[in-house]
Amino acid sequence: MGMTSSSSSPLWFRWCSRFVLRAGRGWATLAFTLAVALLAAAAAQAIAMALGRPHPGEAGLSAGLCALIVTPLIAAFVTRLVVELAQARGELSAQAHRDELTGVHNRRHFMELAEREWARARRYDTSAALLLIDADHFKRVNDRHGHLCGDALLREITRLTAESLRLPDMLARFGGEELIVFLPHTDPLGALDVAERIRERVAQLRMSWQGGEVQTTVSIGVASLDATHASIDALIHDADAALFAAKEAGRNCVRAAPIQPRREAQRMTSPR
Repeated sequence: MGMTSSSSSPLWFRWCSRFVLRAGRGWATLAFTLAVALLAAAAAQAIAMALGRPHPGEAGLSAGLCALIVTPLIAAFVTRLVVELAQARGELSAQAHRDELTGVHNRRHFMELAEREWARARRYDTSAALLLIDADHFKRVNDRHGHLCGDALLREITRLTAESLRLPDMLARFGGEELIVFLPHTDPLGALDVAERIRERVAQLRMSWQGGEVQTTVSIGVASLDATHASIDALIHDADAALFAAKEAGRNCVRAAPIQPRREAQRMTSPR
């Protein structure tokens, strides 16, 4: 992606860009200033010759026509430069925030977003949950069909997971064949329902590969936000423990971390 905008640029623009990078801003500015001055002078001279011997009024007309000729060239260069820089910044931003294989958030960006959502949920005492999704026996797929097949299968699992989520939910590749989902405004039963829906959709997946079919299942750990979670890491830890329980239970299943009483319930039951 990073080379697309550069390779589609005109030759003159790429030459100018290389010149600026090599000469530096100061010398490049001076060189372009002299080039524009010479271009303007040449344009003015050409206009003067076309008009014969211009008197003062014709000289002003020559200057105006010269400006009309030179200004669009400079404006085109500057606007093209702005567009190129904007495209480059957009591509770099996407690469910094997205996982290259699956196209969803990468782990670092997910943690930044989830940290804010977790803090908001704790501040306003709203429900939230987190899912850890791990493809079962994924190494067997890579060993039997190759890593390209494994990559394609992981993309399909990611697609099915994304289609099972709402717009506010956050999905990321957490590492290897593991995905992570943060579900804001979701109670424990709602989180289990989402996890089970994802599990069922992946279990029904039949991916065509080199004349055959490849399939897998996922194990999912669920953790719901409660008063014991002092950080997003604590919530992830509980989801990871639940994922381990799902693996121990035979895989292709959903397990949830123990749910602690919410703060409202604690206040209602606490002695006065």
